[in-house]
Amino acid sequence: MQLSSLCEAAPGDDRANEDFVLVGSDFVVVLDGATASGAPTGCRHDVAWVTGRLGAQLARLLVEQPGAELREVLRAGIEAVCALHAGTCDLGNPDSPSATVAMVRWGSGRFDHLVLADSPVVLQPIDGEPQVVLDDRVERLPAYDRACVSRLRNAAGGFWVASTRPEAADQALTGSRPLAGLRRFAVLTDGVSRLVERYGWGWDTLLETLDKQGPKAVLAAVRAAEQADPPGRFPGKRHDDATVVFGRPGPGDRPS
Repeated sequence: MQLSSLCEAAPGDDRANEDFVLVGSDFVVVLDGATASGAPTGCRHDVAWVTGRLGAQLARLLVEQPGAELREVLRAGIEAVCALHAGTCDLGNPDSPSATVAMVRWGSGRFDHLVLADSPVVLQPIDGEPQVVLDDRVERLPAYDRACVSRLRNAAGGFWVASTRPEAADQALTGSRPLAGLRRFAVLTDGVSRLVERYGWGWDTLLETLDKQGPKAVLAAVRAAEQADPPGRFPGKRHDDATVVFGRPGPGDRPS
């Protein structure tokens, strides 16, 4: 597998980078921590602590249990992180630090993916257009104020993220396909997917730019678009942490 990646903190922000990326020999893990809203979290740890520990646990499980279903991996990863701070933090607080999750794994002629919340996986088959796996439930909330988000986070009828409820793993979007039919793929945080969602790019343009020019060119395009955008045009942060992994199967990855 030919892989390239880049993870960059939001410019002009003194917070730690709350994204996490780890590229293994047969998997990719990408997390995007949810910046604290200011509500009490009941946790002594910051978002970057949670994303780092969860990412490390997921990578460990993917290595140790290569045949495990990806939802099982995510559930076990959340449980492991909960165990790390159950004695010091209120894990029942709905505003506990949380993260999106996007994972892909390949081997034995298959390519598996998992998405929880709004960090997409983009897959392009050899003979077709890009296919986007995106969990957009957060975009369908009745309101986006602090009270509504808190009430509907990891709740029926709301949206699901990796935090302190292992059952969130059951809500992840998953799929599997023959690796032989895959042309290329990308795993992104929304700090990169905003090129499509906000700034008018197509998913095919994004993949082609990654393929021909690499992640550095894509992140440069993100920052240029953010800088040119009038302040306040879109809700949320003008600049965000941005992570992208691009992959293209090589001859050795496809069954003969």
